[in-house]
Amino acid sequence: MRPSFGDMEPTQQAPRTSNISVRHGEPLVVIDHVDKHFGDLHVLNDINTVINRGEVVVVIGPSGSGKSTLCRAINRLETIDSGTITIDGERLPEEGAGLAKLRADVGMVFQSFNLFAHKTVLENVTLAPIRVRRVRRKEADAKAMELLERVGVANQAQKMPAQLSGGQQQRVAIARSLAMNPKLILMDEPTSALDPEMINEVLDVMVGLAEQGMTMIVVTHEMGFARKAADRVLFMDGGRIVEEATPAEFFDHPKSDRAKDFLSKILEH
Repeated sequence: MRPSFGDMEPTQQAPRTSNISVRHGEPLVVIDHVDKHFGDLHVLNDINTVINRGEVVVVIGPSGSGKSTLCRAINRLETIDSGTITIDGERLPEEGAGLAKLRADVGMVFQSFNLFAHKTVLENVTLAPIRVRRVRRKEADAKAMELLERVGVANQAQKMPAQLSGGQQQRVAIARSLAMNPKLILMDEPTSALDPEMINEVLDVMVGLAEQGMTMIVVTHEMGFARKAADRVLFMDGGRIVEEATPAEFFDHPKSDRAKDFLSKILEH
């Protein structure tokens, strides 16, 4: 049985290249001079970064800093004004079959779960593999049960989402993303809608995914998860990436005054 989140030791990682821990070193997501405005508000301001295959990148920062917009732009839930984003060497398609394929390859976990209320847990997990990947129902059901077991809710497979706790629903949402065999999973504040006692059960699943080499970009306020599971932390403020470092470097030796101020406020509580 996997230890609980609070008992876990930091993940073993490969040797560091520069100030970034790289497990495989092969770029998967390349974000190049990306800008985005909402009216007069410059929400993404010249964003440049690379996410390597197998890497866990945690994005933190104050509210309104552009974190969620960046996450949503990576699978084109938000369009960008300029710059480029490539996934596995291909630029984000604007529409059509190419965009549908991209979204099949990039899992997304939202803070609000977004499960289909009129379908069972099992049906929620199998829907996309059957309809998008054309997987046979028997095979999809077997894979779904395996994933539900992996996230600890296999015994809830025939229930409706409303019969589950928030933590259970979010674990189903993670299983649903995994069912598509994604290259990358984006998580936008996956624990922010949960009651405090439910947060650790979701963080446990996320740490397990990190240990297994899933490429993840996680927008979160959970600093314990960032310390334990991230290879790299991006600190955003005012639409910019202000700092980019390993968790140890960022939390113990922040370089910018803005990051020092942010950490002093959140780590005191």
